[in-house]
Amino acid sequence: QVQLVESGGGLVQAGGSLSLSCAASGRAFSSYAMAWFRQAPGKEREFVGYISWSGSSTVYADSVKGRFTISRDNEKNTVQLQMNSLKPEDTAVYYCAAYSGWDLQQIPKGVQMNYWGKGTLVTVSS
Repeated sequence: QVQLVESGGGLVQAGGSLSLSCAASGRAFSSYAMAWFRQAPGKEREFVGYISWSGSSTVYADSVKGRFTISRDNEKNTVQLQMNSLKPEDTAVYYCAAYSGWDLQQIPKGVQMNYWGKGTLVTVSS
């Protein structure tokens, strides 16, 4: 069993930066690829990006590529989402999720994630 707790959300002006963190409890954190998703009000959940088990590989949605960076610390059981050049359309609840499978291409679909956090709200004002 893995529990995920996101933190770091808040209100920021457009063009600003914010860093989210996801703390994982439980065993074998390094055996999970970790991902971030978001859900804006009235919209479906959207894939943001993921990081591989060792952190050697990252993939991002086109909407955040070049602005967001995912990193992880397997010693501290944490994964971070650094968000720069924020836009009002980035406003959403951000969720981290853990994936134990081997096919990382399944992650963006969001349906095979093993564990989800409860989310943290990011609001970007214009």
